[in-house]
Amino acid sequence: MIRKIEKRDSEEYLKMAKDFYSSSAVLHPVPEEYFKRTLDEMLTSDRYAEGYILEKDGETAGYALVAKTFSQEAGGLVIWAEELYIKPEFRSHGLGTEFFRFLEENRSSDVKRIRLEVELENAGAIKLYKRLGYDFLEYNQMIKEF
Repeated sequence: MIRKIEKRDSEEYLKMAKDFYSSSAVLHPVPEEYFKRTLDEMLTSDRYAEGYILEKDGETAGYALVAKTFSQEAGGLVIWAEELYIKPEFRSHGLGTEFFRFLEENRSSDVKRIRLEVELENAGAIKLYKRLGYDFLEYNQMIKEF
């Protein structure tokens, strides 16, 4: 089951986000304050970010964070699958596939692209994304942080 994150999920979400950001799936850790800001955004609005809880057999199995942007290149809205975290004991149970199916089936007609980032070392994730029809976008990204 996949559902929108709710206030009652706050503690569990924060724990899972910390686990995600201490894994090899990310380039570097982020301050805990950022997790709380993101949670606040997900709980008060869905304009910029949406959060989902993944459940299996009545237990919290993971979470997903989705951000939104507009792209002229894509011709409309783009959903960024920012984070997909599945607890170790629930991995290899099809939850990643289920989440991306959910995202595609529940997207509005204004959404023209789903985009994600993946660490090249994360072979399992790359295999999943390729199986689901995702291709590498041959851009290098640059950032300036404030």
